[in-house]
Amino acid sequence: MNSIELMVQEHDYIKRMLVVVRKACYKILKGEDICFEDFEKMVDFIQNYADKHHHGKEEKFLFQEMMDSLGDLGVKLVRNGMLVEHDLGRLFIKELCDAIERVKQNDEESKLDVIANAISYTHLLNRHIDKENDVIYPFGQKQLTKELMDKVNQNSLEFEEEATKQGFQNRYIQLLEELEKKYI
Repeated sequence: MNSIELMVQEHDYIKRMLVVVRKACYKILKGEDICFEDFEKMVDFIQNYADKHHHGKEEKFLFQEMMDSLGDLGVKLVRNGMLVEHDLGRLFIKELCDAIERVKQNDEESKLDVIANAISYTHLLNRHIDKENDVIYPFGQKQLTKELMDKVNQNSLEFEEEATKQGFQNRYIQLLEELEKKYI
C-alpha cells in the first residue's frame, strides 16, 4: 500500500464534501431554511472521515515520522504548518456546530455564523489539501528513507484494514454521494 496515494485519494473525497458544504451555504444565503439533518451529516463526515480517519493517519504516521526524522525543517513544516491548520479547521467546525445550535433556538442572526464558519472551513481545507498534495507529501516521500516510508505505509495499511472491517470508508463515501445528489 502506498499511503501517500491513499491520502491523496481521500483528499478528493474531502474536496467533494467541501463543494457540498458550499452549496448548502449558498441555499442559506438565498433564504432557504437550514436542513439541520444535512448539516449534521456534513459535520459527521468532516469530524470522522476527514479529521479522525484521514488526519489521524497523517498525524500518527507520516507527520510524526517527518518530525522525528527530518530535524527542525520537518518539525516546522508539520507542527507550525499542517498541525496548526488541522486545529484551525477543528475550531471552524466547533464554531459551526455552536452556530447551528443557536439557529435551532431561533437566533436568526447566527445563520451568518453558520455560513462564515462553514465557508472559512472550505477555504482553509482547499488550500491545506493543495499544500499537502503539492509540497508536504512529495517532500516527505523524497526526504524520508525507504525504510521509514515502508513503516508509514505498513501503519497506514493496518489502520485502513481495521476501518474497512467496520465498513467505515464505505459508510462515509455513501454519505458523501447522498449529499452530492441533493446539493450538486
